[in-house]
Parts: sequence; structure tokens; C-alpha cells
Amino acid sequence: MATVAETLSDAVVRPPEATQQALGYPSLFLLIVLGSLVPVVPTGALVSGAAVVALHQSLPVFALLTVFGISSLAAFLGDLGLYWLGKRGVGSKNGSRWLSALRERAAPERLAQADRKLREHGVAVLVVSRLVPAGRIPVMLACLLARMRMREFARGDVLACLAWSAVYQLIGVAGGSLFPRPWEGVAAAVALTLLVSVAPSLWRRVRRPRASEQ
Repeated sequence: MATVAETLSDAVVRPPEATQQALGYPSLFLLIVLGSLVPVVPTGALVSGAAVVALHQSLPVFALLTVFGISSLAAFLGDLGLYWLGKRGVGSKNGSRWLSALRERAAPERLAQADRKLREHGVAVLVVSRLVPAGRIPVMLACLLARMRMREFARGDVLACLAWSAVYQLIGVAGGSLFPRPWEGVAAAVALTLLVSVAPSLWRRVRRPRASEQ
């Protein structure tokens, strides 16, 4: 009787792989696209969590490659969509709410830094911007204000999205390999991802009072 109860409980907590894939992959794609357009979804944590789940599949290598492909494509399409919307605002006399939203999300000092690096390194700076927390929007806005063509932006952004997906997937694999149960690995990977995301901003806040005292 206990065995039957445990089996039923496990089936509820961990649905079949086919169900996980049928629901999980489209959800992952849509959420990353949404998170690339509006800052309401922690996309890095999504990739790390999905990597943990993939690590516990019967064919982990195939599942991890699938997560990598989906997350890279979704991030790329989301970035292109946001850049296209922002580009319409740059070309319009009245601007657009998307361009205004990008300006609000990019601090002046970060924008100035992004513009300087864009002039020095070109589209290569896009790769780094995706890996640095809160670095994507200032660099994208700098590209828009520099009137970079969509094709040129896409060429740099595709490498950025591939590198971004790989890094956050490695974080998920590292967290998932430490725990036998998937949910524990997901929790660890998400916590580690969020820590990586907020650490630079916390460090800047700590350094500002020290710099002002000097």
C-alpha cells in the first residue's frame, strides 16, 4: 500500500518526461522572449532551472542541448524585437514608449560607459553586455542612439545570446549536480543566479559611500 502511495505521490510531483517537455519547452521559450522585452522575468534563473530539470532527464545531453537551443533562440528573438521597437522610436520625431522605457532603465553613467565601449570595440561589446548583470539595456540603447543597423546588431547579438545561454546553463548544471533531487538543484541554481545578478549592484552601493568619504 505504501509503495502505491509513494508512486502516486511521485507521479504528481514529477510528471512524465513527455509532459514536462510538452509544457516546459514552450513555456521556457515564451517566458524568455517576454523577459527580453520587459524586465519582469528573471530569464537567467529560468535557463538555470531548466538546465537542472534537463540534467535529471533520461537523455540529459539531448535535453540540455534542447534547453540551450531554445533559450538562445528566445533571447535572440526577444532582443531583436526590443531593438526593432526602439529603432522605430529613434526614427520618429515623437519617439516611442519603448525608447522612453529603455532610457529609464539605463542610468546616464552606464549609458556613457556603454557608448564609450561601443566606439572602442564595436559589436563585440554586445557579447559582454549579455553576461554582465544590467549591462544589456545600456549597450542596446547606445546601439540605438548610434543608429546601428539591425543586421549589424543581430550579428553581434547572436553571439551574445549563445554565450549568455551557455553561462547560465552551466550555473544550472553546477547547482543541479550537487543535489540528488531536481527541486533542490533548481532552488540552488536559481539562488546562485539571483546572487550573481544582484552582486554587482550591491558592490557598487557599498563602494559609493567609501568613494564619497575620500
